[in-house]
Amino acid sequence: MHINHKPGELIEVDWAGQTAHIVDTDNGELIKAYIFVASLPYSGYSYAEAFLNETQESWIAGHVNMYRFFGGSTRIITPDNLKSSIDKNTKTETVVNRAYQEMAQHYDTAVIPARVRKPRDKSTVEGNVGNISQYILATISDQQFLSLNELNAVIWNRLREFNSKPFQKKDGSRVAMFEEERLYLQRLPENAYELAEWKIATVQYNYHISVDKQNYSVPFTYIKHKVDVRLTKNIIEIFCDEERICSHVRLHGRIGQYSTIEEHMPQNHQKYIQWNGDRFRKWATGIGANTLAVIEVLLTTHKVEQQGYKSCLSLMKLADKYTNERLEAACAKALSYTHRPNYKGISVILSSNQDKLEPIEPPKHKKPTKGFVRGADYFKDQL
Repeated sequence: MHINHKPGELIEVDWAGQTAHIVDTDNGELIKAYIFVASLPYSGYSYAEAFLNETQESWIAGHVNMYRFFGGSTRIITPDNLKSSIDKNTKTETVVNRAYQEMAQHYDTAVIPARVRKPRDKSTVEGNVGNISQYILATISDQQFLSLNELNAVIWNRLREFNSKPFQKKDGSRVAMFEEERLYLQRLPENAYELAEWKIATVQYNYHISVDKQNYSVPFTYIKHKVDVRLTKNIIEIFCDEERICSHVRLHGRIGQYSTIEEHMPQNHQKYIQWNGDRFRKWATGIGANTLAVIEVLLTTHKVEQQGYKSCLSLMKLADKYTNERLEAACAKALSYTHRPNYKGISVILSSNQDKLEPIEPPKHKKPTKGFVRGADYFKDQL
C-alpha cells in the first residue's frame, strides 16, 4: 500500500548493513565502523554517521546528532527492533527500552517500532540505507582513514551531495523538499539529551548511597530504603517510588568522595556542621574569659581543629544544663588546676558543685612577737 507521509511527522532510523573501516595507527589493523542512518520519509532528507560499535551509547549519540542536523524533531520515530531501543515487541505489547524512551520524551516524540520481520514498515530508511551505502560507502571503500573524525568528515561531505542530488523520477531534490518540511518540525529542547544509566542503591545509616565508589546524601527519612539512581555524565538523580527526591553534581576523580546536602541531615547533625572554630570562640566570649580560654585549649590541642568540635559542643551543653555563670566558674576552677583543662574535668567540677565552693586562701606569714631580731646594722658591724 502506498503511504502518503505528512511533513514533519516521522523519522526512520537504523544501522546500515554495510560497514566502513579505519586503520589502527598502532598496528595497522582495520577497525570496523558502523553507520547510523536516519531519514525523513516525506522529503527523503537523510543523515549518516559512523561509530566504532552499535552499543546503546552510540545509538543514542546518533539520535542526538541527527536531531541537531535536522534542526527539529518529529511526532514519531520508527526504529528497528534493536535491544538498544526495544525490549519487547509483540502483537499485543511493545516495551521500549528505558533510556531510549527517555530520549524520545526529551525530544517530545513517540516511539513506534517497525513490526518484527516487516521491513516495509521502514521502507524509506531501508531504501536510503541502500542508496547511502552505494553512494557514500562504495566510493570510499578504497580510501584509508586514521580516525573516526576523518571518516565522518568524508561521509558528511558525500551526504551533502546525496541530499542535494536531483530526484530521478520527480522534480527537485531531498534538500529542496526538506526546506518545505523543516517548517513542520517540532522545536528542539534547549539542551541536548544526555544518555543516562540506571542503578539501584540502598540508603545507608549515614543517609548516603554509594554509586561508582562515590557517596551522595539522601534525606535521612529514606534510610534503609532502596532507591533508583539515574546517572549521566554530570548529574546524579535519586528516585523513590518513581518520585525524584534529590539530585547531585556527579563526583569524578578520587574515589570515596562525599557530596552531602545539609538539609538531608538530622537536626542534631545539622547543628554540628554549622559550627566552626570562630563560632565557638564567639560563643565563649559571651560567657566569659575563662570559658574562652578553655575553648582555645580544646581547639588548639588537636592536630586538626575539627577534632575539638565535639568537646566544644559538649561544653555548650553544660552551659544549658548548669547556666553560663556556673560554667564560667567551673572553667576558672579547672584552669587553676591545669593549663590543659578538658571537658570531663569541667563536667566533674559542675556535677560535684566544686564551682560553688569559696576558694581557700593560703595562711598569711606573721612576724614573731617575741625574741630578738637582729637587723642589718648588727651584721654590718660584724664584718
